[in-house]
Amino acid sequence: MPRVLLVEDDEALAEALALGLGGLGHRVEVARTGAQGLAALFGPGSAVEVVLLDVMLPDLDGFEVCRRIRAKSLVPVLMLTARGDPVDVVVGLEGGADDYVVKPAEPRVLDARMKAVLRRATAGATAPEPVLRFGALTVDPSAMLVTKNGVDLRLTATELRLLIEFARHPGQVLSRQVLLKRVWDYGYVGDSRIVDATMARLRAKVEDDPVAPALLLTVRGFGYRLVPV
Repeated sequence: MPRVLLVEDDEALAEALALGLGGLGHRVEVARTGAQGLAALFGPGSAVEVVLLDVMLPDLDGFEVCRRIRAKSLVPVLMLTARGDPVDVVVGLEGGADDYVVKPAEPRVLDARMKAVLRRATAGATAPEPVLRFGALTVDPSAMLVTKNGVDLRLTATELRLLIEFARHPGQVLSRQVLLKRVWDYGYVGDSRIVDATMARLRAKVEDDPVAPALLLTVRGFGYRLVPV
């Protein structure tokens, strides 16, 4: 089981989640503030494999902690939000979170979400696939590498899987629900915000002008498609 860093200032909730996840086999380290969480993640000998990050913290908020994590690491991050507020969700995802869970969350739900995120982070191709090229962009599904003008792009595991899905189906319109099923490999129920937020992050990294994308286009009312240039 992975080592989990839980960043949560509510002592009772943190204890309950740590006990519940521990009972499912996870090794849980708890941090009470954003600063403590960053220190635990980036400290000497850290072996954290996934981060559960509360939005409301007494020092740095969860969004800022997530941004600081993403500046240095691609470790999977799941945001814990109290209300599931659309603004909170989108800001967290745009800041680099891989997923979000609305509190109160059952340990078994968190367990399933973490396993899904970790599967996405470690999944590789089962057989060699050809390298795909789209203008200045090169996508190597087998090596899980993307370059632009010969420079490696720093994509999160979810961004990478999303781009590979488009690269495998150039010119094809992929709906949000199809992407949720193929890229987020567990039972989402129609929440397209995670797709839109991840697309915004991906465009910021692969497009010359993310405001006027030329590669990953929106097909209004349907989804997105990759232009096979």
